[in-house]
Amino acid sequence: MQAHELKSPRGSKRKRKRVGRGDGSGYGTTAGRGTKGQRSRSGGRTRPFFEGGQMPLFRRLPKRGFKPFRRVRYAVVNLHGLEQTFEQGSAVGPPELYQARLISRKKGLVKILGTGTLTKPLTVRAHKFSAAAAAAIESAGGKVEVIL
Repeated sequence: MQAHELKSPRGSKRKRKRVGRGDGSGYGTTAGRGTKGQRSRSGGRTRPFFEGGQMPLFRRLPKRGFKPFRRVRYAVVNLHGLEQTFEQGSAVGPPELYQARLISRKKGLVKILGTGTLTKPLTVRAHKFSAAAAAAIESAGGKVEVIL
């Protein structure tokens, strides 16, 4: 087959609907818009969320709070999760935490919190540690490594 022999499949090409070109075309008179009303007129559309003059929903509802634009979110892991999941002397970082399903995202920041107890010496790598968590890991004979 040559390039000049290529054809588009049957029915894939449609003619453009030409409205307002006389009654014989089938789309004359009202040009497929029906009769009367705002939407039949030229430029007759409303802006998004317009409710016909009724007080719009976003203005009826109370406005509360504030969400910071540059909020830093951490995936949180507690000490009891590390205690249950990892063996003595193992190195724990975000990939291992993701594999153990202690965090839900592969990428992102991880923070270790001090809820629970830790009895095994572990080398824990994370982006942030609470003071209690760092103290508990080091008192169990482990190491705290901050990822930058």
